[in-house]
Amino acid sequence: MVSLLRNQKVRNALLQVFYVGSLAAMVLACVMIARRNLAEQGITSGFDFLYKSTGWDVNFSLLPATANDPYWWYFLIGIVNTLFLGSTGLILATIVGTIVGLARTSSNELARLLGRTYVDIFRNIPLILQVFFWYAVITHLPTPRAAHEAFGILLTSRGLYVPVPNVGAMALAAAILAVIGAIALPVWLGRTSRLSQPLGERLGIQLTAAATALATAAVILALGRLPDLPLLDLPALQGLNLKGGLRIPPEFSALAIAIAIYGGSYIAEIVRGGFKAVGKGQMEAALSLGLSPWRVFTLVRLPLALRAMLPILANQYVWLMKATTMGIAVGFTDFFMIVALTINHSGQTLEAIGILMAGFLAINLSLAAIFNRINKAIALKGNQLRG
Repeated sequence: MVSLLRNQKVRNALLQVFYVGSLAAMVLACVMIARRNLAEQGITSGFDFLYKSTGWDVNFSLLPATANDPYWWYFLIGIVNTLFLGSTGLILATIVGTIVGLARTSSNELARLLGRTYVDIFRNIPLILQVFFWYAVITHLPTPRAAHEAFGILLTSRGLYVPVPNVGAMALAAAILAVIGAIALPVWLGRTSRLSQPLGERLGIQLTAAATALATAAVILALGRLPDLPLLDLPALQGLNLKGGLRIPPEFSALAIAIAIYGGSYIAEIVRGGFKAVGKGQMEAALSLGLSPWRVFTLVRLPLALRAMLPILANQYVWLMKATTMGIAVGFTDFFMIVALTINHSGQTLEAIGILMAGFLAINLSLAAIFNRINKAIALKGNQLRG
């Protein structure tokens, strides 16, 4: 026994077993104390409440919802709402950040000044204050009777009303996927090595793929059109309220705008740093080969900048996804809001918080895994430090 303890590997293994055992004992003790306290207060633990009717309704849902739906369905609604808000905010923040970041790297002094001013202002104002500001602005817009109208879109204090196609849900989802394909296919065809054509001679194939995907979307919408109804459901004033179309509530609009502006200020600095990381010698070498400035930007500067930006950009995206929990401040029914209402109505605090933690953990780990896969795919092979 003494000889075994003199072995360094054995001592290390025993210390690890002791450490893990101590942690397990602490967790077990906490669980037992929590169960005893809950039992003394008459609160039953477990997840049976997930199958009970909620008895309350939500003000925004991408999925059908009634007060008779069970809690597990409302959790799913909250996750879908969070993903929808997060995706919209990330897309808008990326667009804003890219524009401002390019302005900050521009040779135009005025553009650099405007970009720096934008970053200095919006990066230093807390996100929750920006959410409150934009919510106040939107809720002080005109009433439905005096709504601002343009191209069938109505802007009021009750939200933004936009036309929607009168098609089935499955057909609409398939058409959206086809439109996404019209954007993604040309990008993939322009970079893949599976085609024999040189990279600079694939414009015809890219345009054909985009046109085919858009035509597919149009055919799907035509086939999925609801009978005896016009192609578009246009919002219109009926009495004191607006009917028809799709209503985007003020809570969602305020959060999306705030995340886009606040997140865009951080992404702008990431974009600026990525472009600054590209050496001037590489661009001068591309120009010396006779490439046009646009070809130098798309084939040399942008790909190299993306490789430098992506790891930091992934962290920023994960942070912005967690920032969707600000929705509870203005009453948006995201995942966090659903969990808070569940705690108030069911009293299952530990279970609801556990589901909230597991949900955000799954969302953020999935987002990080996607970006890690992209980062690995675009990394320059044979140019990394090896241990």
